[in-house]
Amino acid sequence: MDGFRRGPAGTPFAASFSAAARGARPQRWRVDQRLLWFILVAVIVSAALAVWLSLRRQRSRHLRERFGPEYERTLERAGDQRHAEAELEAREKRVAKIEIHPLSEGESTRFWDRWLAIQKRFVDSPRESVAEADRLVIEVMEARGYPMADFEQRAADVSVHHQQVVSNYRAARAIAERGERSQAGTEELRKAVVYYRDLFEELLEAPRAARAGGKR
Repeated sequence: MDGFRRGPAGTPFAASFSAAARGARPQRWRVDQRLLWFILVAVIVSAALAVWLSLRRQRSRHLRERFGPEYERTLERAGDQRHAEAELEAREKRVAKIEIHPLSEGESTRFWDRWLAIQKRFVDSPRESVAEADRLVIEVMEARGYPMADFEQRAADVSVHHQQVVSNYRAARAIAERGERSQAGTEELRKAVVYYRDLFEELLEAPRAARAGGKR
């Protein structure tokens, strides 16, 4: 046994043992290298996924804060979050390309005077007053720089900067359409005027103190 351990280095057994040891080291290194690459790839993928999830949460939070109730409406209509948020982002990009500008003082005054006249005529002609309110809001939008399109596109454009009142705009439009068919009562028509006024005032950007006298 002692002779086996202390055998000459040049014996065949010693040579084969030394060669096996040399062959095992590169093989083990190749295994360790593959493991390191696997771990590195897993770390990169995990980091990328974490960044993607973080950006998606930030995007969702931004859109929720930007659109308010309109976010929930779009989500309900689209059926899933991805499509709803894609639609809202498309609105942002579209409106960002539109040159929306404030009204001149003269324009604001003229529009405000016309609104007061609509409110005064409501008692005698509620249905006609609602129709006129609808037209006046469209005129103010056009004067501000919004492109004139169908109602749904106008509402989508307005929702970017006036998200808190766009639902009222939709409700007013629905009442106005029923009014055209003589299917809306006076009280409902009154609500339509109030709803139109909410958007009208925001578009006009008139000081609240100046508007107070015209509230009904």
